[in-house]
Amino acid sequence: MNLESLTHTSGEWLRGTGPESDIVISSRIRLARNLAAFPFTNRATAHHKTEIEAMLRERIAKLELDPKLAYINVPGLSTLDRQLLVERQLISRELAGADGPRGVALGPRETVSLMVNEEDHLRLQVMRSGFALDEAWSDIDKVDDMLEQRVSYAFSDEFGYLTACPTNVGTGMRSSVMLHLPALVLAKQIEKVFRALQKINLAVRGLYGEGSRASGDFYQISNQVTLGKSETTILSEIREVIPQIITYERQARQTLMREGRQSLQDRVSRAYGTLCSATMMTSEETMDLLSSVRLGINLGILEDITIPTVNELFIHTQPAHLQKLMGTSLDGEERNAARARYLRQRLREGGAHPN
Repeated sequence: MNLESLTHTSGEWLRGTGPESDIVISSRIRLARNLAAFPFTNRATAHHKTEIEAMLRERIAKLELDPKLAYINVPGLSTLDRQLLVERQLISRELAGADGPRGVALGPRETVSLMVNEEDHLRLQVMRSGFALDEAWSDIDKVDDMLEQRVSYAFSDEFGYLTACPTNVGTGMRSSVMLHLPALVLAKQIEKVFRALQKINLAVRGLYGEGSRASGDFYQISNQVTLGKSETTILSEIREVIPQIITYERQARQTLMREGRQSLQDRVSRAYGTLCSATMMTSEETMDLLSSVRLGINLGILEDITIPTVNELFIHTQPAHLQKLMGTSLDGEERNAARARYLRQRLREGGAHPN
C-alpha cells in the first residue's frame, strides 16, 4: 500500500454518506484475539513476537478476501508514517509506539485493519461510515471466521476468548460509534448524557480512543463489558442507546435554531471566517472551528461546502497528514502556518457562503 496516496483521500468511513451521517461519523468493531501456542504480547520474548508476526502475516496473506489486504511492516515505517496511520484510525497509538516485530494489514478502502502484536497478538478492526454496526459486525465476523480456520485461538470454554487485558475476556469485542454532538455541548447537556451512559456500562472517549480528549465535539461510545455477554447482546445494547443520543442531539439543534438562531449563525459565520482568513491555526482550534462549520452545514446555515469536505479537513489538518501534504517536516509554528494556508486554499475551493 502506498501511504503517500492516503494523504489525498479520506477513507470510506469518512465519506459522510452512511446512515444518520449528519451525527454519526462512523461505526467500528474491534476483536481481540491471541494464538493458543504463545504467551500474551506483554509476556512474549522477542523470539516469540517474531514467530507470531511471521505466522499471522503468512495466514493473513492467504485470506480469500476481495480486495486483498496489504501488509505493512510497522517498524519499517518512519515516525511520521506511523502517526499518519494513527490519525486515520488504522492503527492504535499502542501499535505505533510499541517495540519489536509488528505489522498491520489494511484493505484499500480502509474499512478493514488487522493489527499484529499490539496489546494482543491480533486486533481485528472494521469501520463503516455512519450508523452501520450490523454491517461492520457482518464484515468482521467473516474475517474472524476465516482466520480461525487457519490459526488456533486462545479460547476457554468457561471464559471465552482469552486476552491480555481482563476487561476484554469473553467475546473480545469492542463495539463503538463515533458521534458529532456539538449542539449537546453548546446546550450544556453533554455531561448528563455521559452520566446516563456510565450507568449502563458504556464508555465515552475522545476521537482517538482511550485517554484522548473530545476534540471537535467528537465522542466515541463503546461497550465496557465483554465477559458474560454475547456479541449479539453487546451490539443490541449499543444499537438501542445510539438512536436516543441522535434524537437528543437533533432536539438540541432544533432548540438552538428556534431560540438562538442569530447567535448560532454568528458562531458558524465567525468559525468559517476565521478558517478562511487566519494565518496561524493550531490543530485543536481547527477541530473546534470545523465542528461549528459542520454543524452549520447540517442546519442549512452554510451552503456550497459539503460534509465529506469538512470530514476530510478534520483528518488532513492533523500534524502527520499536514506534513505529508506539504512534503516536508515542520515544527509546531511552521505547522500552524501551513495548516492555516491549507485551510484557506481548500475553503476557497469550496466557495461556501452563509445563508
